[in-house]
Amino acid sequence: MARRHLNGPFVLPVHDIVRRPGEMREHRLQAAAPAAWGEGLVSVAEGTPIDLDVRLESVHEGILVSADIDTEYAGVCGRCLTDIVQPVQVEFQELFGYPGDEANDFEVQDDHVDLETPVRDSIVLSLPFQPVCRPDCPGLDPATGERLTAGSAPETPVDPRWNALAALTAPTTDHDDEAARPDADDTEKS
Repeated sequence: MARRHLNGPFVLPVHDIVRRPGEMREHRLQAAAPAAWGEGLVSVAEGTPIDLDVRLESVHEGILVSADIDTEYAGVCGRCLTDIVQPVQVEFQELFGYPGDEANDFEVQDDHVDLETPVRDSIVLSLPFQPVCRPDCPGLDPATGERLTAGSAPETPVDPRWNALAALTAPTTDHDDEAARPDADDTEKS
């Protein structure tokens, strides 16, 4: 893993717990998203506040990081294209291994851990693929493109090939019903 200069809002010092299994530190921090995170209908916009409750635990293999993340995403409803803003609450746990251990995705570097990548990945993976403004959003009318109201449904045009079948199921008049019943005359005479 290539070394880089460690600074930024997601970088935390761990020099006082490195290689001291059983030691723990807790941090509460707020940082702004450095770029837009997520693609598609919703994303966490650049500059959106991200609140983190972080626990750093020293273990034999490195520093175990547990975090609770609170932020919000913005975008459009996948059904009616209305603007939406919704909260995102997610947690992650990641082991930052000591340098030289090839088995870890993340490393303790210069007695610091950089949480930006696991925070971003956790948030992006929690974003809905098909976000909705509300669970019962009726969406748009396919013919007019207008927003449907609750309880309304677009009228589906009937394929003209079904007209002959529709005629068979069409409602009949009372007179036709009586003529169709063979015992109709017998009932009236009694």
